[in-house]
Amino acid sequence: MHPAIPILLMGALVALLEEPQPLPETARERVVLLPDADGRTGEVKVTAAGGAVTLAKAYAGADVFASGKVQARDDTLASIQQRFGPALEARPPQPVSFTLYFVFDQDELTPESLAQFDRIKRELAARPAPEIVVIGHTDRVGAVAYNDALALKRAETVRTALVAAGIDAALIEIAGRGEREPAIATGDEVDEPRNRRVEIVVR
Repeated sequence: MHPAIPILLMGALVALLEEPQPLPETARERVVLLPDADGRTGEVKVTAAGGAVTLAKAYAGADVFASGKVQARDDTLASIQQRFGPALEARPPQPVSFTLYFVFDQDELTPESLAQFDRIKRELAARPAPEIVVIGHTDRVGAVAYNDALALKRAETVRTALVAAGIDAALIEIAGRGEREPAIATGDEVDEPRNRRVEIVVR
């Protein structure tokens, strides 16, 4: 064998060994399913050209690659906070809702709701710029037109109290639904205390 051949073969082998291997594909997007304030999750299906992954538990995730491949992954609360901490802290507070009840045929809160209302006012005042919708309702005692007016009056009473607690009136929208959207379905002229209410929805 020619003495140069082993050297050439060795050189070719080294060249093959040194040939750069393709880098692993980097995910273009990552989707993570976060639980709500009560720890519950819904279900999300992540779909791309190369497949699909269904996320159905807290901190389940999916990486989506430029090639269209979708790959499932599991994260933890700690890993999510480490990677996305600043983004999570920048999220607005979760929407919340409250229900207050009223004395029969009045725009006066029941004593139980009056006590609860003080806590609600403090919570809303602590939010930087809440969007608040106040919706008044009645039971089915009385005429429809009368109940429409009473429901709106109840909503206005709550708005006035919120403004007095320091909430900007421009952030509060009110509406009256009268007897049209009962919490408890009843026949006409039925006095149902749970229908005499105002719902406060905060976003």
